[in-house]
Amino acid sequence: MSASVIRRGLELFSEKDGETHKQKKISRNKQRVHRQTVKSKTTVKDKHIKSAVDEYRKKQKKNQLSSNLAYFLAADNKTQTKHVGKIIQQHSGRRACHQADLPVNKPEEKSVFTEQEFQKFQKEYFSKL
Repeated sequence: MSASVIRRGLELFSEKDGETHKQKKISRNKQRVHRQTVKSKTTVKDKHIKSAVDEYRKKQKKNQLSSNLAYFLAADNKTQTKHVGKIIQQHSGRRACHQADLPVNKPEEKSVFTEQEFQKFQKEYFSKL
């Protein structure tokens, strides 16, 4: 039961039968707010009937592949090689352990034997077979 119904019931059975209790008046502000809410409610004539098919089509996910491909293909700005070298050099560490090893040039190997000695060895070795 609501509190107002209980209050009214208690007022009926109160000991003071002759006295009447005045109810507090609702303030004008509350009345105005209530009137505005009633006016702003949509009525049946204001409602628009929406097609279920149209609503379904609106909620369908659109295929974004073509627009994504166009975006990524248009943004093919590649950095130039001279800039890449500078960037890598800036980002390489300053400590010795972070430095790249310098390429070591190996000297060409010189043969211990001359060409004449090699031919002589070949003749001796293959003649015995």
